Amino acid sequence: MTRRRLAAELDGWLPPPGARIGLLGGSFNPAHAGHVHISMQALKRLRLDEVWWLVSPQNPLKSQTGMGRLADRLARSRHLARHPRLRVTALERLLPGTLTADTLSALVGWFPGRRFMWLMGADNLCQIDRWAAWQEIFHTVGVAVLDRPAYSFAPVAGKAARRFARARVPEKSAGRLVLASPPAWTFLHIPKSSLSATALRARAPSPSPEVGMDESGPGGDHARAVRKKAVAATER
Repeated sequence: MTRRRLAAELDGWLPPPGARIGLLGGSFNPAHAGHVHISMQALKRLRLDEVWWLVSPQNPLKSQTGMGRLADRLARSRHLARHPRLRVTALERLLPGTLTADTLSALVGWFPGRRFMWLMGADNLCQIDRWAAWQEIFHTVGVAVLDRPAYSFAPVAGKAARRFARARVPEKSAGRLVLASPPAWTFLHIPKSSLSATALRARAPSPSPEVGMDESGPGGDHARAVRKKAVAATER
């Protein structure tokens, strides 16, 4: 993989050595203010330099039915992630598949000397043992699990949490997690956002890049409020 090709997927920018980068992967079908919220919380609590939204060409656990075009999902994500420390990319289209374990392995190989961390909601920790090669994720990078409504307790009692119980880092030490040797993970209790892509699709499907991208539409007031509050928090 050439530096030019990687830079093209990152808006002409490559992370400098030592950069601390959180990776938030998913379909973003559609992206919403909840994604902004957890990204900003991760920047602050985990002492990251950036958070990358890895917009997946196709999530292997989700049906293609109802999946928006990649170009549309990227456009909406970029519209929402208007912060200098958030970056939207579809780097996974450079790979033959979209398994998270393979994506993380590739990123570590493409960007030696950078520190990556996998970010996910507590709902995903509940079902990560369904993912292919899921244990490799924990052995490749640090993992930060961010709380979500109704998922505060079930995830930490699930299969993945039990398997890597000894690798759990106390929440008060989360700022050092990105420097820890994997496996290492933590659970962050954060202010919760109830927004979900599923609910937004049910309320206002977005068949084109323009639909749903105006913040005056469904969830728009919340999106503006989340962005304003989140930016202020990271600048303190």
